[in-house]
Amino acid sequence: MPGKLYLCLMTNHDIADHFELLSKLMDIHGDDSFRAKSYASAAFRIEKVPEPLAELNVDQLKALPAIGASLAKKIEELNLSGKLSALEDYLEKTPKGVVDMLQIKGIGPKKIALLWQDLGIESIGELEYACQENRLVTLKGFGAKTQASILASIQFIKDNSGFCLYAEADVMVGQLLQFFETNYPDALYSPAGAFRMQRNVLDSIDWVCTLDKEEIIAAFSFAPFELTAAADKLTIKLEGLPPLNFYLVAGSASFFIELFKRSSSADFIQAFETAYDYPESPAGEQDLFTRHELAYVLPALRESPETLKLAISNSLPELIQPADIKGIIHSHSTYSDGQHSLAQMAAGAQAKGYEYLVISDHSQAAFYANGLSPERIIQQHAEIDQLNQKLAPFKIFKSIEADILNDGRLDYEDSVLDSFDLVIASVHSNLKMTEEKAMQRILTAIQHPATRILGHPTGRLLLSRAGYPVDHKTLIDACVAHDVVIEINAHPRRLDLDWTWIEYALSQGALLSVNPDAHSIDGMDLVRYGVLSAQKGGLTKARNLSSFSLADMEAFVAQRK
Repeated sequence: MPGKLYLCLMTNHDIADHFELLSKLMDIHGDDSFRAKSYASAAFRIEKVPEPLAELNVDQLKALPAIGASLAKKIEELNLSGKLSALEDYLEKTPKGVVDMLQIKGIGPKKIALLWQDLGIESIGELEYACQENRLVTLKGFGAKTQASILASIQFIKDNSGFCLYAEADVMVGQLLQFFETNYPDALYSPAGAFRMQRNVLDSIDWVCTLDKEEIIAAFSFAPFELTAAADKLTIKLEGLPPLNFYLVAGSASFFIELFKRSSSADFIQAFETAYDYPESPAGEQDLFTRHELAYVLPALRESPETLKLAISNSLPELIQPADIKGIIHSHSTYSDGQHSLAQMAAGAQAKGYEYLVISDHSQAAFYANGLSPERIIQQHAEIDQLNQKLAPFKIFKSIEADILNDGRLDYEDSVLDSFDLVIASVHSNLKMTEEKAMQRILTAIQHPATRILGHPTGRLLLSRAGYPVDHKTLIDACVAHDVVIEINAHPRRLDLDWTWIEYALSQGALLSVNPDAHSIDGMDLVRYGVLSAQKGGLTKARNLSSFSLADMEAFVAQRK
Protein backbone atom coordinates (compact mmCIF):
# COMPACT_ATOMS: atom_id res chain seq x y z
CA MET A 1 0.00 0.00 0.00
CA PRO A 2 1.66 3.29 -1.05
CA GLY A 3 2.29 6.03 1.46
CA LYS A 4 0.37 9.27 1.27
CA LEU A 5 1.28 12.46 -0.50
CA TYR A 6 1.01 15.43 1.81
CA LEU A 7 0.85 19.04 0.74
CA CYS A 8 3.47 21.24 2.35
CA LEU A 9 2.58 23.16 5.51
CA MET A 10 1.14 26.64 5.19
CA THR A 11 3.68 29.35 4.57
CA ASN A 12 3.59 32.58 6.57
CA HIS A 13 2.24 34.21 3.42
CA ASP A 14 -0.65 31.70 3.32
CA ILE A 15 -1.45 32.33 6.98
CA ALA A 16 -1.34 36.10 6.49
CA ASP A 17 -3.72 35.79 3.53
CA HIS A 18 -6.38 34.26 5.81
CA PHE A 19 -6.24 37.18 8.24
CA GLU A 20 -6.15 39.75 5.46
CA LEU A 21 -9.24 38.19 3.87
CA LEU A 22 -11.01 38.17 7.25
CA SER A 23 -10.24 41.87 7.67
CA LYS A 24 -11.62 42.70 4.22
CA LEU A 25 -14.81 40.68 4.70
CA MET A 26 -15.44 42.42 8.01
CA ASP A 27 -15.12 45.75 6.18
CA ILE A 28 -17.53 44.59 3.47
CA HIS A 29 -20.10 43.74 6.14
CA GLY A 30 -19.46 47.00 8.02
CA ASP A 31 -18.54 45.16 11.20
CA ASP A 32 -16.22 46.26 14.02
CA SER A 33 -13.65 48.42 12.20
CA PHE A 34 -11.17 48.19 15.10
CA ARG A 35 -11.12 44.39 14.94
CA ALA A 36 -10.92 44.47 11.14
CA LYS A 37 -7.85 46.72 11.34
CA SER A 38 -6.33 44.47 14.00
CA TYR A 39 -6.59 41.47 11.65
CA ALA A 40 -5.07 43.50 8.81
CA SER A 41 -2.26 44.48 11.17
CA ALA A 42 -1.82 40.82 12.16
CA ALA A 43 -1.48 39.85 8.49
CA PHE A 44 1.22 42.50 8.03
CA ARG A 45 3.13 41.32 11.11
CA ILE A 46 2.89 37.65 10.12
CA GLU A 47 4.47 38.42 6.73
CA LYS A 48 7.46 39.90 8.54
CA VAL A 49 8.08 37.00 10.95
CA PRO A 50 11.19 35.09 9.77
CA GLU A 51 10.28 31.82 11.57
CA PRO A 52 7.94 29.43 9.68
CA LEU A 53 4.83 29.70 11.87
CA ALA A 54 3.34 26.41 10.67
CA GLU A 55 6.18 24.54 12.35
CA LEU A 56 5.60 26.10 15.81
CA ASN A 57 3.26 24.98 18.59
CA VAL A 58 0.98 27.43 20.38
CA ASP A 59 3.45 28.14 23.21
CA GLN A 60 6.22 28.89 20.73
CA LEU A 61 3.82 31.14 18.80
CA LYS A 62 2.86 33.05 21.96
CA ALA A 63 6.53 33.69 22.69
CA LEU A 64 7.00 35.61 19.45
CA PRO A 65 6.72 39.39 20.05
CA ALA A 66 4.79 39.93 16.80
CA ILE A 67 2.16 37.27 17.59
CA GLY A 68 0.85 37.16 21.18
CA ALA A 69 -1.63 34.80 22.85
CA SER A 70 -4.86 35.60 20.98
CA LEU A 71 -3.32 35.48 17.52
CA ALA A 72 -1.31 32.36 18.43
CA LYS A 73 -4.53 30.40 19.08
CA LYS A 74 -5.94 31.35 15.70
CA ILE A 75 -2.71 30.44 13.91
CA GLU A 76 -2.69 27.08 15.71
CA GLU A 77 -6.28 26.53 14.53
CA LEU A 78 -5.16 27.20 10.95
CA ASN A 79 -2.16 24.89 11.29
CA LEU A 80 -4.26 22.03 12.66
CA SER A 81 -7.39 22.30 10.51
CA GLY A 82 -6.41 24.41 7.53
CA LYS A 83 -9.33 26.70 8.38
CA LEU A 84 -10.06 29.74 10.50
CA SER A 85 -13.53 29.54 12.07
CA ALA A 86 -14.00 33.32 12.22
CA LEU A 87 -13.21 33.53 8.50
CA GLU A 88 -15.47 30.57 7.69
CA ASP A 89 -18.40 32.37 9.37
CA TYR A 90 -17.95 35.36 7.06
CA LEU A 91 -17.47 33.19 3.99
CA GLU A 92 -20.79 31.48 4.73
CA LYS A 93 -22.73 34.73 4.70
CA THR A 94 -20.90 36.32 1.75
CA PRO A 95 -21.68 35.30 -1.84
CA LYS A 96 -18.62 33.71 -3.42
CA GLY A 97 -18.79 36.20 -6.27
CA VAL A 98 -18.52 39.09 -3.82
CA VAL A 99 -15.38 37.51 -2.34
CA ASP A 100 -14.01 37.07 -5.89
CA MET A 101 -14.46 40.81 -6.47
CA LEU A 102 -11.63 41.45 -4.00
CA GLN A 103 -9.26 40.41 -6.82
CA ILE A 104 -10.20 43.52 -8.80
CA LYS A 105 -7.62 46.28 -8.69
CA GLY A 106 -8.90 49.74 -7.84
CA ILE A 107 -11.85 48.83 -5.61
CA GLY A 108 -11.54 47.99 -1.93
CA PRO A 109 -13.96 46.36 0.53
CA LYS A 110 -16.04 49.49 1.09
CA LYS A 111 -16.67 50.03 -2.63
CA ILE A 112 -17.48 46.34 -3.03
CA ALA A 113 -20.02 46.73 -0.20
CA LEU A 114 -21.65 49.60 -2.11
CA LEU A 115 -21.82 47.55 -5.32
CA TRP A 116 -23.35 44.61 -3.45
CA GLN A 117 -25.79 46.54 -1.28
CA ASP A 118 -26.79 49.40 -3.62
CA LEU A 119 -26.71 47.67 -7.02
CA GLY A 120 -27.19 44.06 -5.95
CA ILE A 121 -24.01 42.98 -7.78
CA GLU A 122 -22.84 39.59 -6.50
CA SER A 123 -20.26 38.45 -9.05
CA ILE A 124 -17.48 39.70 -11.31
CA GLY A 125 -19.66 38.91 -14.34
CA GLU A 126 -22.49 41.10 -13.02
CA LEU A 127 -20.03 43.88 -12.29
CA GLU A 128 -18.60 43.69 -15.81
CA TYR A 129 -22.10 43.95 -17.26
CA ALA A 130 -22.89 46.93 -15.02
CA CYS A 131 -19.75 48.70 -16.23
CA GLN A 132 -20.59 47.98 -19.85
CA GLU A 133 -24.04 49.44 -19.21
CA ASN A 134 -22.42 52.55 -17.69
CA ARG A 135 -24.16 52.06 -14.33
CA LEU A 136 -21.25 52.96 -12.08
CA VAL A 137 -20.72 56.50 -13.36
CA THR A 138 -23.25 58.07 -11.02
CA LEU A 139 -22.59 55.81 -8.02
CA LYS A 140 -21.01 57.65 -5.10
CA GLY A 141 -17.26 57.14 -4.96
CA PHE A 142 -17.00 55.84 -8.52
CA GLY A 143 -17.01 57.63 -11.88
CA ALA A 144 -16.00 57.10 -15.50
CA LYS A 145 -12.29 56.56 -14.78
CA THR A 146 -12.94 54.05 -12.01
CA GLN A 147 -15.44 52.22 -14.22
CA ALA A 148 -12.89 51.97 -17.06
CA SER A 149 -10.22 50.80 -14.62
CA ILE A 150 -12.54 48.09 -13.25
CA LEU A 151 -13.26 46.83 -16.78
CA ALA A 152 -9.53 46.66 -17.55
CA SER A 153 -8.87 44.78 -14.30
CA ILE A 154 -11.69 42.30 -15.00
CA GLN A 155 -10.26 41.62 -18.46
CA PHE A 156 -6.83 40.98 -16.92
CA ILE A 157 -8.36 38.52 -14.45
CA LYS A 158 -10.17 36.70 -17.28
CA ASP A 159 -7.02 36.53 -19.39
CA ASN A 160 -5.04 35.01 -16.49
CA SER A 161 -7.60 32.71 -14.89
CA GLY A 162 -6.59 29.07 -14.64
CA PHE A 163 -2.86 29.84 -14.46
CA CYS A 164 -0.36 29.45 -11.65
CA LEU A 165 3.16 30.68 -11.09
CA TYR A 166 6.08 28.39 -11.87
CA ALA A 167 7.17 28.55 -8.23
CA GLU A 168 3.75 27.36 -7.05
CA ALA A 169 3.87 24.40 -9.43
CA ASP A 170 7.43 23.71 -8.30
CA VAL A 171 6.22 22.82 -4.80
CA MET A 172 3.65 20.31 -6.07
CA VAL A 173 6.08 18.78 -8.56
CA GLY A 174 8.70 18.28 -5.86
CA GLN A 175 6.21 16.54 -3.59
CA LEU A 176 4.96 14.26 -6.35
CA LEU A 177 8.48 13.30 -7.39
CA GLN A 178 9.28 12.34 -3.82
CA PHE A 179 6.05 10.33 -3.55
CA PHE A 180 6.73 8.42 -6.78
CA GLU A 181 10.38 7.77 -5.87
CA THR A 182 9.31 6.32 -2.52
CA ASN A 183 6.38 4.22 -3.70
CA TYR A 184 7.16 3.32 -7.33
CA PRO A 185 10.97 3.23 -7.66
CA ASP A 186 10.89 1.05 -10.79
CA ALA A 187 8.50 3.25 -12.77
CA LEU A 188 9.43 5.99 -15.20
CA TYR A 189 7.93 9.42 -14.58
CA SER A 190 8.86 13.03 -15.27
CA PRO A 191 7.24 16.45 -15.27
CA ALA A 192 6.76 17.72 -18.80
CA GLY A 193 5.02 20.54 -20.62
CA ALA A 194 5.24 24.17 -19.51
CA PHE A 195 6.89 23.22 -16.21
CA ARG A 196 9.77 21.35 -17.79
CA MET A 197 10.12 24.10 -20.39
CA GLN A 198 10.48 26.57 -17.49
CA ARG A 199 7.71 28.93 -18.54
CA ASN A 200 6.92 31.68 -16.04
CA VAL A 201 3.26 30.74 -15.65
CA LEU A 202 1.46 27.46 -16.31
CA ASP A 203 -2.10 26.57 -17.30
CA SER A 204 -1.48 22.88 -16.56
CA ILE A 205 1.12 20.73 -14.82
CA ASP A 206 1.93 17.90 -17.21
CA TRP A 207 3.57 14.54 -16.56
CA VAL A 208 4.67 11.57 -18.64
CA CYS A 209 4.82 8.26 -16.78
CA THR A 210 4.62 4.47 -16.98
CA LEU A 211 2.36 4.36 -13.91
CA ASP A 212 -1.19 3.06 -14.24
CA LYS A 213 -4.28 5.07 -13.32
CA GLU A 214 -4.79 3.44 -9.92
CA GLU A 215 -1.20 4.22 -8.87
CA ILE A 216 -1.63 7.87 -9.81
CA ILE A 217 -5.01 8.22 -8.10
CA ALA A 218 -3.51 6.72 -4.92
CA ALA A 219 -1.18 9.71 -4.69
CA PHE A 220 -4.10 12.09 -4.22
CA SER A 221 -6.03 10.37 -1.46
CA PHE A 222 -5.20 13.28 0.86
CA ALA A 223 -7.72 15.69 -0.68
CA PRO A 224 -10.87 15.84 -2.81
CA PHE A 225 -10.27 16.19 -6.54
CA GLU A 226 -12.01 16.04 -9.89
CA LEU A 227 -11.00 13.15 -12.14
CA THR A 228 -11.12 12.92 -15.93
CA ALA A 229 -9.87 9.71 -17.53
CA ALA A 230 -9.14 8.74 -21.13
CA ALA A 231 -7.28 5.80 -22.64
CA ASP A 232 -3.82 7.39 -22.42
CA LYS A 233 -4.41 10.40 -20.20
CA LEU A 234 -5.53 11.05 -16.64
CA THR A 235 -6.38 14.54 -15.39
CA ILE A 236 -6.50 15.42 -11.69
CA LYS A 237 -7.99 18.77 -10.71
CA LEU A 238 -7.23 20.02 -7.19
CA GLU A 239 -8.72 23.21 -5.80
CA GLY A 240 -6.43 26.18 -6.31
CA LEU A 241 -4.19 24.52 -8.90
CA PRO A 242 -4.40 24.17 -12.68
CA PRO A 243 -5.10 20.63 -13.90
CA LEU A 244 -2.46 17.93 -13.52
CA ASN A 245 -2.32 15.95 -16.76
CA PHE A 246 -0.70 12.51 -16.66
CA TYR A 247 0.15 11.09 -20.08
CA LEU A 248 0.38 7.31 -19.74
CA VAL A 249 2.83 5.21 -21.75
CA ALA A 250 3.54 1.51 -21.72
CA GLY A 251 7.33 1.37 -21.39
CA SER A 252 10.70 3.06 -21.81
CA ALA A 253 10.67 2.87 -25.63
CA SER A 254 7.71 5.19 -25.89
CA PHE A 255 8.39 7.08 -22.63
CA PHE A 256 11.31 9.16 -23.90
CA ILE A 257 9.70 10.03 -27.22
CA GLU A 258 6.49 11.06 -25.47
CA LEU A 259 8.50 13.07 -22.93
CA PHE A 260 10.29 14.87 -25.76
CA LYS A 261 7.03 15.68 -27.52
CA ARG A 262 5.37 16.87 -24.31
CA SER A 263 8.37 19.07 -23.42
CA SER A 264 8.62 21.07 -26.64
CA SER A 265 6.52 23.68 -28.42
CA ALA A 266 4.34 22.61 -31.34
CA ASP A 267 6.54 24.61 -33.75
CA PHE A 268 9.71 22.97 -32.43
CA ILE A 269 8.23 19.47 -32.77
CA GLN A 270 6.99 20.17 -36.30
CA ALA A 271 10.44 21.38 -37.37
CA PHE A 272 12.12 18.36 -35.77
CA GLU A 273 9.73 15.81 -37.29
CA THR A 274 9.99 17.41 -40.74
CA ALA A 275 13.75 16.88 -40.78
CA TYR A 276 14.32 13.87 -38.53
CA ASP A 277 12.84 10.56 -37.39
CA TYR A 278 12.69 8.89 -33.98
CA PRO A 279 14.81 5.90 -32.93
CA GLU A 280 12.87 2.72 -32.13
CA SER A 281 14.05 2.25 -28.54
CA PRO A 282 15.82 5.36 -27.22
CA ALA A 283 17.59 5.00 -23.88
CA GLY A 284 16.89 8.66 -23.17
CA GLU A 285 15.99 11.96 -24.80
CA GLN A 286 19.65 12.45 -25.64
CA ASP A 287 19.40 9.60 -28.15
CA LEU A 288 16.85 11.56 -30.20
CA PHE A 289 19.54 14.19 -30.84
CA THR A 290 22.75 12.14 -31.03
CA ARG A 291 21.14 9.84 -33.63
CA HIS A 292 21.15 12.83 -35.98
CA GLU A 293 24.44 14.37 -34.77
CA LEU A 294 22.61 17.22 -33.07
CA ALA A 295 23.62 18.92 -29.85
CA TYR A 296 21.12 18.20 -27.08
CA VAL A 297 18.53 20.98 -26.78
CA LEU A 298 17.35 21.55 -23.24
CA PRO A 299 13.55 21.76 -22.80
CA ALA A 300 13.87 25.43 -21.78
CA LEU A 301 15.12 26.23 -25.29
CA ARG A 302 12.56 24.17 -27.21
CA GLU A 303 10.32 27.11 -28.07
CA SER A 304 11.54 28.21 -31.49
CA PRO A 305 12.56 26.03 -34.47
CA GLU A 306 15.56 28.37 -34.82
CA THR A 307 17.14 26.55 -31.87
CA LEU A 308 17.50 23.45 -34.05
CA LYS A 309 19.85 25.39 -36.35
CA LEU A 310 22.11 26.08 -33.37
CA ALA A 311 21.94 22.38 -32.46
CA ILE A 312 23.06 21.43 -35.98
CA SER A 313 26.13 23.70 -35.75
CA ASN A 314 26.74 22.78 -32.11
CA SER A 315 26.57 26.48 -31.17
CA LEU A 316 23.93 26.43 -28.43
CA PRO A 317 24.76 28.83 -25.58
CA GLU A 318 26.21 27.46 -22.34
CA LEU A 319 23.33 28.57 -20.18
CA ILE A 320 23.73 30.25 -16.82
CA GLN A 321 23.27 27.95 -13.81
CA PRO A 322 22.24 28.73 -10.21
CA ALA A 323 25.80 27.91 -9.10
CA ASP A 324 27.07 30.71 -11.36
CA ILE A 325 25.54 33.37 -9.09
CA LYS A 326 28.44 34.74 -7.04
CA GLY A 327 26.72 37.54 -5.17
CA ILE A 328 23.30 38.70 -4.07
CA ILE A 329 22.39 41.95 -5.80
CA HIS A 330 19.20 43.79 -4.82
CA SER A 331 18.35 42.92 -1.23
CA HIS A 332 16.55 44.62 1.63
CA SER A 333 17.13 44.72 5.37
CA THR A 334 15.21 45.99 8.39
CA TYR A 335 16.49 49.44 7.48
CA SER A 336 13.49 49.45 5.10
CA ASP A 337 11.01 46.61 4.66
CA GLY A 338 13.22 43.52 4.99
CA GLN A 339 12.73 40.80 7.61
CA HIS A 340 16.35 40.51 8.74
CA SER A 341 18.96 42.99 9.94
CA LEU A 342 21.88 44.07 7.80
CA ALA A 343 24.22 41.86 9.83
CA GLN A 344 21.87 38.88 9.49
CA MET A 345 21.50 39.36 5.73
CA ALA A 346 25.27 39.51 5.34
CA ALA A 347 25.81 36.42 7.47
CA GLY A 348 23.05 34.61 5.60
CA ALA A 349 24.57 35.39 2.21
CA GLN A 350 28.00 34.34 3.44
CA ALA A 351 26.61 31.07 4.83
CA LYS A 352 25.04 30.33 1.44
CA GLY A 353 28.46 30.63 -0.19
CA TYR A 354 28.09 34.03 -1.83
CA GLU A 355 31.09 36.34 -2.10
CA TYR A 356 29.24 39.61 -1.61
CA LEU A 357 25.91 41.26 -0.84
CA VAL A 358 24.56 44.38 -2.52
CA ILE A 359 22.22 45.88 0.06
CA SER A 360 19.65 48.09 -1.66
CA ASP A 361 16.97 49.23 0.75
CA HIS A 362 14.12 51.45 -0.42
CA SER A 363 14.57 55.18 -0.87
CA GLN A 364 12.71 57.88 1.03
CA ALA A 365 9.78 58.22 -1.42
CA ALA A 366 8.78 54.64 -0.53
CA PHE A 367 7.38 55.76 2.83
CA TYR A 368 5.17 52.64 2.94
CA ALA A 369 8.36 50.54 2.96
CA ASN A 370 10.16 52.64 5.59
CA GLY A 371 12.39 54.18 2.94
CA LEU A 372 15.69 55.66 4.07
CA SER A 373 16.14 59.35 4.84
CA PRO A 374 19.59 60.84 4.08
CA GLU A 375 20.36 60.71 7.82
CA ARG A 376 19.57 56.98 8.02
CA ILE A 377 21.70 56.35 4.92
CA ILE A 378 24.71 57.73 6.80
CA GLN A 379 23.88 55.44 9.71
CA GLN A 380 23.58 52.39 7.43
CA HIS A 381 26.84 53.16 5.63
CA ALA A 382 28.67 53.37 8.95
CA GLU A 383 27.33 49.95 9.90
CA ILE A 384 28.34 48.54 6.50
CA ASP A 385 31.91 49.81 7.04
CA GLN A 386 32.06 48.09 10.42
CA LEU A 387 30.65 44.81 9.06
CA ASN A 388 33.04 44.82 6.11
CA GLN A 389 36.00 45.01 8.48
CA LYS A 390 34.57 42.10 10.48
CA LEU A 391 33.46 39.86 7.58
CA ALA A 392 36.32 40.33 5.09
CA PRO A 393 36.94 38.99 2.49
CA PHE A 394 33.13 38.90 2.19
CA LYS A 395 31.89 42.37 1.24
CA ILE A 396 28.70 44.39 1.50
CA PHE A 397 28.25 46.95 -1.26
CA LYS A 398 26.37 50.16 -0.48
CA SER A 399 23.36 50.45 -2.74
CA ILE A 400 19.84 51.85 -2.79
CA GLU A 401 16.69 51.00 -4.71
CA ALA A 402 15.93 54.58 -5.67
CA ASP A 403 12.36 55.32 -6.72
CA ILE A 404 11.99 56.77 -10.18
CA LEU A 405 9.73 59.74 -9.55
CA ASN A 406 6.91 60.73 -11.90
CA ASP A 407 9.11 63.02 -13.97
CA GLY A 408 11.99 60.54 -14.18
CA ARG A 409 14.16 62.12 -11.48
CA LEU A 410 15.76 59.79 -8.95
CA ASP A 411 14.73 59.98 -5.31
CA TYR A 412 17.60 61.99 -3.64
CA GLU A 413 19.92 64.79 -4.53
CA ASP A 414 23.01 63.90 -6.55
CA SER A 415 25.26 64.35 -3.52
CA VAL A 416 23.36 61.56 -1.71
CA LEU A 417 23.30 59.30 -4.77
CA ASP A 418 27.07 59.70 -5.12
CA SER A 419 27.54 58.09 -1.68
CA PHE A 420 26.46 54.68 -2.99
CA ASP A 421 28.56 52.06 -4.76
CA LEU A 422 25.72 51.56 -7.21
CA VAL A 423 22.13 52.70 -7.62
CA ILE A 424 19.21 50.52 -8.68
CA ALA A 425 16.49 52.72 -10.20
CA SER A 426 12.95 51.33 -10.04
CA VAL A 427 9.36 52.43 -10.55
CA HIS A 428 7.03 51.67 -7.64
CA SER A 429 4.21 54.20 -7.98
CA ASN A 430 1.82 55.66 -10.55
CA LEU A 431 1.86 52.63 -12.83
CA LYS A 432 -1.05 53.76 -15.00
CA MET A 433 0.79 56.24 -17.22
CA THR A 434 0.44 56.14 -20.98
CA GLU A 435 3.31 54.48 -22.84
CA GLU A 436 4.60 57.87 -23.96
CA LYS A 437 4.74 59.24 -20.40
CA ALA A 438 6.02 55.96 -18.93
CA MET A 439 8.85 55.80 -21.47
CA GLN A 440 9.79 59.43 -20.94
CA ARG A 441 9.92 58.76 -17.21
CA ILE A 442 12.09 55.63 -17.52
CA LEU A 443 14.42 57.03 -20.20
CA THR A 444 15.07 60.09 -18.05
CA ALA A 445 16.06 57.82 -15.16
CA ILE A 446 18.27 55.65 -17.39
CA GLN A 447 20.12 58.76 -18.55
CA HIS A 448 20.91 59.85 -14.99
CA PRO A 449 24.66 59.35 -14.36
CA ALA A 450 24.01 57.62 -11.03
CA THR A 451 21.78 54.86 -12.46
CA ARG A 452 23.70 51.58 -12.69
CA ILE A 453 20.85 49.03 -12.76
CA LEU A 454 17.28 49.37 -14.01
CA GLY A 455 15.19 47.39 -11.53
CA HIS A 456 12.20 45.23 -12.62
CA PRO A 457 11.87 47.16 -15.90
CA THR A 458 8.09 46.91 -16.43
CA GLY A 459 6.83 46.73 -12.84
CA ARG A 460 4.63 43.76 -13.65
CA LEU A 461 3.36 41.23 -11.12
CA LEU A 462 2.57 37.97 -12.91
CA LEU A 463 -1.12 37.03 -12.74
CA SER A 464 -1.77 40.19 -10.67
CA ARG A 465 -0.98 43.26 -12.76
CA ALA A 466 0.29 43.90 -16.26
CA GLY A 467 2.82 46.58 -15.33
CA TYR A 468 3.28 49.91 -17.07
CA PRO A 469 3.43 50.02 -20.89
CA VAL A 470 6.95 50.18 -22.32
CA ASP A 471 8.65 49.98 -25.69
CA HIS A 472 11.07 47.18 -24.87
CA LYS A 473 13.48 47.80 -27.73
CA THR A 474 13.80 51.50 -26.96
CA LEU A 475 14.25 50.73 -23.26
CA ILE A 476 16.94 48.10 -23.91
CA ASP A 477 18.74 50.29 -26.45
CA ALA A 478 18.81 53.17 -23.96
CA CYS A 479 20.27 50.95 -21.24
CA VAL A 480 23.01 49.80 -23.61
CA ALA A 481 23.75 53.37 -24.71
CA HIS A 482 24.06 54.61 -21.12
CA ASP A 483 25.85 51.55 -19.74
CA VAL A 484 22.93 50.60 -17.46
CA VAL A 485 22.50 46.97 -16.40
CA ILE A 486 19.03 45.48 -16.94
CA GLU A 487 17.67 43.50 -14.02
CA ILE A 488 16.02 40.11 -14.34
CA ASN A 489 14.10 40.31 -11.07
CA ALA A 490 13.97 36.74 -9.79
CA HIS A 491 10.90 37.04 -7.60
CA PRO A 492 8.42 34.46 -8.99
CA ARG A 493 5.76 37.16 -9.33
CA ARG A 494 8.04 39.43 -11.34
CA LEU A 495 10.60 37.57 -13.52
CA ASP A 496 11.08 40.96 -15.12
CA LEU A 497 12.78 41.50 -17.65
CA ASP A 498 10.71 38.82 -19.37
CA TRP A 499 12.72 36.02 -20.94
CA THR A 500 11.32 36.78 -24.41
CA TRP A 501 13.38 40.01 -24.49
CA ILE A 502 16.67 38.57 -23.26
CA GLU A 503 17.80 37.46 -26.72
CA TYR A 504 17.31 40.98 -28.10
CA ALA A 505 19.10 42.50 -25.10
CA LEU A 506 22.07 40.18 -25.62
CA SER A 507 22.15 40.93 -29.36
CA GLN A 508 22.49 44.65 -28.53
CA GLY A 509 25.34 44.06 -26.10
CA ALA A 510 23.39 44.53 -22.85
CA LEU A 511 24.64 43.35 -19.49
CA LEU A 512 21.88 41.76 -17.40
CA SER A 513 21.68 40.77 -13.76
CA VAL A 514 19.64 38.03 -12.11
CA ASN A 515 18.67 39.52 -8.74
CA PRO A 516 16.40 37.99 -6.07
CA ASP A 517 14.99 41.25 -4.65
CA ALA A 518 15.48 39.44 -1.33
CA HIS A 519 13.56 40.73 1.68
CA SER A 520 14.87 37.94 3.92
CA ILE A 521 17.67 35.39 4.09
CA ASP A 522 15.40 32.74 2.54
CA GLY A 523 14.47 35.28 -0.13
CA MET A 524 17.96 34.94 -1.55
CA ASP A 525 17.00 31.47 -2.74
CA LEU A 526 14.53 33.02 -5.19
CA VAL A 527 17.52 33.69 -7.43
CA ARG A 528 16.98 30.15 -8.75
CA TYR A 529 13.71 31.15 -10.41
CA GLY A 530 15.40 34.09 -12.09
CA VAL A 531 18.08 31.77 -13.44
CA LEU A 532 15.47 29.33 -14.80
CA SER A 533 13.70 32.20 -16.59
CA ALA A 534 17.00 33.62 -17.86
CA GLN A 535 17.94 30.24 -19.32
CA LYS A 536 14.94 30.43 -21.64
CA GLY A 537 16.33 33.65 -23.08
CA GLY A 538 19.79 32.14 -23.60
CA LEU A 539 21.61 34.07 -20.86
CA THR A 540 25.19 33.00 -20.08
CA LYS A 541 27.13 33.73 -16.91
CA ALA A 542 29.51 36.01 -18.82
CA ARG A 543 26.65 38.42 -19.54
CA ASN A 544 25.23 38.37 -16.01
CA LEU A 545 26.41 40.90 -13.43
CA SER A 546 25.54 38.78 -10.39
CA SER A 547 27.89 36.10 -11.78
CA PHE A 548 30.85 38.49 -11.42
CA SER A 549 33.39 37.47 -8.81
CA LEU A 550 34.02 39.83 -5.90
CA ALA A 551 37.12 41.18 -7.64
CA ASP A 552 35.19 41.73 -10.86
CA MET A 553 32.34 43.43 -9.00
CA GLU A 554 34.80 45.74 -7.24
CA ALA A 555 36.27 46.63 -10.62
CA PHE A 556 32.78 47.20 -12.04
CA VAL A 557 31.93 49.59 -9.21
CA ALA A 558 35.30 51.39 -9.38
CA GLN A 559 35.07 51.88 -13.14
CA ARG A 560 31.70 53.57 -12.87
CA LYS A 561 32.51 55.61 -9.78
